[in-house]
Amino acid sequence: MKLPTSFYRHPDPVAIARDLLGNYLFTRINGVLTGGRVVETEAYAHLGDQACHSHLGRYTARTKVMYEPGGVAYTYLIYGRYVLFNIITNEAGKADAVLIRGLEPTEGIPEMLLRRGLARVQRNLTGGPGLLTQALGITTAHYGLDVTGNTIWLEDRGELVPEAEILASPRVGIDYAGEDAALPWRFRIKSSPWTSPAK
Repeated sequence: MKLPTSFYRHPDPVAIARDLLGNYLFTRINGVLTGGRVVETEAYAHLGDQACHSHLGRYTARTKVMYEPGGVAYTYLIYGRYVLFNIITNEAGKADAVLIRGLEPTEGIPEMLLRRGLARVQRNLTGGPGLLTQALGITTAHYGLDVTGNTIWLEDRGELVPEAEILASPRVGIDYAGEDAALPWRFRIKSSPWTSPAK
């Protein structure tokens, strides 16, 4: 069952980031289905979180989509090479987001290998936020796309992740965020070999 728009409108991005673990992210690009199980996420809050792109009401050409109602894609380029895929959450004007960081591939693996230029299935197929977008065919062209549609969507397949299997830790690459860099808002499934290698 596709996650409905109401799932993304919840006011707590931390709860959404935890709840996304064990759900499935899919894309259908040029008629090809690819996807897998979400195993790593990070939460970003518009209030009290210096790591969030919308902190202090920052509104730019890049962040404007963050102010839309929850349930749309926020994609952007980093290092001039990798696209990151976030889902905007909360109500319009309350610019929160969840970054998808790691995926266990289950569908369309041959296509994912082709997109990533890999010969065999290994962690760097989808074990990292910039790697999984390559594998799934997600680009900056998907900025603002409804994630309950037929191009990018998430499904609840009834696979609950036990609380004891969830590892909460500080987020990655946000030293600029001061004390907020220590917030334990990165969530991983402990037993998964598909989480990103960043400490």
